[in-house]
Amino acid sequence: MNPLKNLVGLYRRAYAGLPRQAWILFAVNLVNSAGAMVIFFLSLYFTRKLGFSAAEAGRALSLYGVGSLVGAYLGGWLSDRIGSTSVQKLSLASSGILLIAMGQVRSSAALLPALLAYGTAAGSLYPANATSMSRVCPPALQVKGFALNRLANNLGVTIGPAVGGLLALRDYRLLFWVDGLTCLAAAALFVLIWPKGERGPRAAEKKEPLEGGGGRSPWRDVPFLGLLLITVGFGIIFIQLLSTFPLYMRSVYGLAEDSIGRLLAVNTILIVLLEMILMEFIRKYPLTRMINISFLLLGLGFGLIPLGRGFGFAALTVAVWTFGEMLSMPLFTSLISGRAGPESRGRYLGLFSFAFSLAFIIGPELGTAVYERWGGTALWFGTGAAGFLLAAAFSLLKRSLDKPREN
Repeated sequence: MNPLKNLVGLYRRAYAGLPRQAWILFAVNLVNSAGAMVIFFLSLYFTRKLGFSAAEAGRALSLYGVGSLVGAYLGGWLSDRIGSTSVQKLSLASSGILLIAMGQVRSSAALLPALLAYGTAAGSLYPANATSMSRVCPPALQVKGFALNRLANNLGVTIGPAVGGLLALRDYRLLFWVDGLTCLAAAALFVLIWPKGERGPRAAEKKEPLEGGGGRSPWRDVPFLGLLLITVGFGIIFIQLLSTFPLYMRSVYGLAEDSIGRLLAVNTILIVLLEMILMEFIRKYPLTRMINISFLLLGLGFGLIPLGRGFGFAALTVAVWTFGEMLSMPLFTSLISGRAGPESRGRYLGLFSFAFSLAFIIGPELGTAVYERWGGTALWFGTGAAGFLLAAAFSLLKRSLDKPREN
């Protein structure tokens, strides 16, 4: 047998069967995320160019977080009323206009409300996009569809910050122009290539009673609300990668910033190369079982961090929790999408996005507080234990989640 031929066949099977609309969503996501660069450099822009103090910059960024919370809920709510494709076009177009406007103003009186509005517009994109993907993919392919969206985001994130750094060296205003124009380009791409008429997924949306947001309320779905709490816990653990993980790698492992960047690149490379294949491989297993394993891998990856030193060992820990991430994110989304049903899918996915946004506000504050008071070893052993606790909590919910919904 030819190993290369087998590998090519494996990749073909991993990507096979997805409808054309799923690839359109992938293209729109890729264009948008490849241009996403302002958010990575906002703190530097505020402090170096606008004269904000570190505390003022932090408070300004918190407005973006608040906007993301509002947008996550609003995007899901609107998806059930006006259609998820309409929400995505509105989100991308308004984000582009707001980004360009933010690059032209210098006073905090004008900038801060614009930042709040931008966070709301940008935050509404994910639940609407996930709702569209769930509607265009048949149930058997939804996990692959959500993984395809993650592939677009990860490919884009490898491009955006790198290009943004070069632009920032010349003029920070270029960041806002390029990011804004790519948002508008993604909106235009959506309008131009999204199918029209009965064959498009918008037609499928019209067959659903979207107006008025029918279907079951997620607030009355007790197992789902328990799942949201688990999601917040998962997000609090995961956001340590952007807050305490770089600090620990610098101070304890002795890794410079470029090495820390390469560590995070291990995560991206593994996702780009393996996630779609992994989704194909696990299709025959129950979603809930795979999600449970993802929590264990997440806890193991973080819990291993204090036990070694050097780039190689750090890369090993990254690989372990990356497999946990790959098993959790698309499967989580698919589980919630299937539980919601077509009439309330937007609201369910909106609350799922809301839970992650909430975790991204709580996580850095909580993680740095533990890090400063008890040290990195306590933090990483604690996050490792938290991963195993999440697996135990999810096991308690598993039986309820496996049952059909009671309407």
